[in-house]
Amino acid sequence: MLMMKYYVEGVPPIDTWEPEDLRRHIQFQHDLDAELVASGELVGAGGLAWPDQAKLVRSDGVLPPVITDGPFAESKEFLAGFWTVDVESEARAVEIAAKASAAPGPAGVPIQQVIEVRALMEAPDVTE
Repeated sequence: MLMMKYYVEGVPPIDTWEPEDLRRHIQFQHDLDAELVASGELVGAGGLAWPDQAKLVRSDGVLPPVITDGPFAESKEFLAGFWTVDVESEARAVEIAAKASAAPGPAGVPIQQVIEVRALMEAPDVTE
């Protein structure tokens, strides 16, 4: 899984970008997704809503769940989106992450966003 954090030091918040910069950035994301679909590597991808739109859910499995809107910790950095890819090697995952990191920002300059690469765990065998 490749996880994209929102905050990039020195890059203004995306909701303040000029329309052309935003269009270029989103087109880059669509093109990367299309490339991964064509290669058969994309399992899923998505951008996430802002943290203030998140719900926190807690349940004991018996009573109705408790759902809250926060409060959320103040943070500039949060998970903004992800790609789940099925690749042959960690090196290929890093290659995709590097491409995603170079997404264009204001004035088309690569934003050098940190992309976290983590393998998905396999469930332990509990049939024994």
